[in-house]
Formats: sequence, structure tokens, C-alpha cells
Amino acid sequence: MKKKTILIVIAMIVSSAICFSQDIPQSQVPSLIVNNFRQAFPKVSDEEWEIKGEQYSVEFETGFFTDHEAWFDQTGKMVKHKQDISRSDLPKVVQAKISKDFSGYRIDDIIKIKMNEVVTYTVELNNLTHEWQVVFNGQGKVLTQLAD
Repeated sequence: MKKKTILIVIAMIVSSAICFSQDIPQSQVPSLIVNNFRQAFPKVSDEEWEIKGEQYSVEFETGFFTDHEAWFDQTGKMVKHKQDISRSDLPKVVQAKISKDFSGYRIDDIIKIKMNEVVTYTVELNNLTHEWQVVFNGQGKVLTQLAD
């Protein structure tokens, strides 16, 4: 029951954030934030900026269509970065944990999330009858595991 309550609260927060986000042109983003973004990611394409509450987010691509999303606070500090990664970029200890605990599942998507210097990996795992969203820390520990 506690898990469901937490999920409902998270869903409400996410849906309210979506309601209050607004696409904006880069010209309306403070130059400090744009400069820090360019410094962190010098070669990007397909930038799409939004303002969400008091944070600015930008979705963009690097390399061969690698999707990213970064959030910056009012001071220009990057507070969160999400990046699609391949299985080969997943830490070996996380791969081993998946092989051990999710034998028979295939990996569909992997997102690396860095927030306040903490890195986690959200992995979508599927087999013929089940789908899981599993969040691992960099040491392979399962932080959350949700059935879709």
C-alpha cells in the first residue's frame, strides 16, 4: 500500500510539472544558463528549451541520435542530466545483476541519470509476459522495481 501511495504522489507531481512547463525559444533563456549548457555540451543538435517552475530544461541530441535532457537552476547550475545509453555503457556490475536477477528478460531502454552528483540507471526489462522499470545505483543495487 505504501508503494502505491508513493507512486500516486510521484504521478501527481510529474503530471503537475507537465501542466506547468512551457516551451520557450532559446533567446528567452538567461545567457548564464545557455553558456553553461554550451560549455557542458559543445556539440548538440535539436535543442528544445522549456521552463518548468524555476528551472530550465533542454532536450537535445549528441552523436548518432543520443537523446539527452538537462535541467538548470536559476544560477546556471546543472541540477539533473538524463542520457540514453547503450548496454555496453552500463556498468558491468549492473549488467551482472540483471543477468542474475532478471534471467530471460531483454533490455529495451537504458537511461543514465545524474542528479546532485548521484548516478542511477533506469532500465526497461521485458520478456514475453512482463515488463519492469528497474532503477539501479552504480554498484548494481536495485533501488526501485516497478511492473508496467
